[in-house]
Amino acid sequence: MIDKIAMARTFIEALQHALAVTGRSVRSLASETGIPYERLKQVARGRTATTNADDAYLIARAFGGTYEQFMDGSLIHPQTIAIAGKVGAGAKVPVFDAYLKGDGPQVECPPGLSASGVVAVEIEGDSMEPIYSDGDLLFYTRVSHDGVPDDVVGHRCVVEDEDGMGWVKQVKAGDEPGLFHLISLNPGAHNMWNKRLKWAAAVRLHWPADLARKSHG
Repeated sequence: MIDKIAMARTFIEALQHALAVTGRSVRSLASETGIPYERLKQVARGRTATTNADDAYLIARAFGGTYEQFMDGSLIHPQTIAIAGKVGAGAKVPVFDAYLKGDGPQVECPPGLSASGVVAVEIEGDSMEPIYSDGDLLFYTRVSHDGVPDDVVGHRCVVEDEDGMGWVKQVKAGDEPGLFHLISLNPGAHNMWNKRLKWAAAVRLHWPADLARKSHG
């Protein structure tokens, strides 16, 4: 039987560690375990001194291991995000979606970002300096497979044009419906006017190259 006093002293730390390492949200954990969200939130924030044994076992199992493994962190692995390919902003654009689905490198999910539905692309070249540098990663979520959602217009986006090339540009409305101006982040770089796009997704997070920890699938 779990010692409630010991659990109250260490379980909160184990839970906070597991959430931080995996990038999971308290709400998703509550949904999976059936533990009420408000109760779980109080535990995760350290605002309650204890939780019951049944809840503790459910939480541990949700992270893929036994209670003992949960407590020592031995089976808690970070979530990863697929790197879809490379993008540029200059006249010569690297191939986008260079890797087959499920193939190629993965990167650990940055803290505070859920891996669900998120994709990364790697910057190639220096045409986006000083905002983005060679090797940096950009994370985005495609709300729909095709099209340009209204709420991404005016934002920095990862886009695919009608020729299948990938870019990182600020997307602005074009002169006619269905056309878009692609504004370079570097004032000295090439802008593109009245382009048709297959899709566009706003950049959710920029991660410098020296922070990214990559692995191959």
